[in-house]
Amino acid sequence: MIAAERLFADRERLAWHLASDVAGALRRTIAEKGKATLAVSGGATPRLFLEKLSQMGIPWPQVTATLVDERQVSEDSERSNARLVRTSLIQNKAAAARFAPLYENPSAADVLPLDVVVLGMGNDGHTASFFPGGDRLAEALDPAAAPAVIEMIAPGAGEPRLTFNLSALQSASVLMLHIEGPEKRKTLERALGEGPVSEMPVRAVLRSHIPLTLYWCR
Repeated sequence: MIAAERLFADRERLAWHLASDVAGALRRTIAEKGKATLAVSGGATPRLFLEKLSQMGIPWPQVTATLVDERQVSEDSERSNARLVRTSLIQNKAAAARFAPLYENPSAADVLPLDVVVLGMGNDGHTASFFPGGDRLAEALDPAAAPAVIEMIAPGAGEPRLTFNLSALQSASVLMLHIEGPEKRKTLERALGEGPVSEMPVRAVLRSHIPLTLYWCR
């Protein structure tokens, strides 16, 4: 359920406002719980946001950063989401945060529950590693399942993936969707229309009762 939309004229403004809002959510969570867990997405879109977030004044030693999903590749691969996080987020002030990767980390699920989650979306309608045709898609989208990290193989995914399931993502107190450009907006409009979740798995998040804030720029 999209509870609020924040629309921006360009990537720079979006990245700054998203980073500022995430920082505020982390500060509030730390004030309430003494710690906070942030899960971010990989790919090209979030890099500028992550760079700006790394410079925000947050009690970073109390923050654990992790990934929404990951390709099963080593961190020296340019396709590694962990590499993106280490080079874009775990820098500057955020160097004091703890980073918990998903790949080759048997205790990845120990970071649960998540507090702040920033999702992305592909033009095929996937989010996290909920891909159309995924071999464990139904399992990943089962809202009654226990929060967990699961493996996913799908035609559009490239490498085998690891992903937090829908239950884990919905456990977050703050859920955001970050998209950029007209093509992603068109994809979102299709996803908001009628059709099966299996065709565009982002619909599982959009149709959930969990409030979601959309961040989009042209």
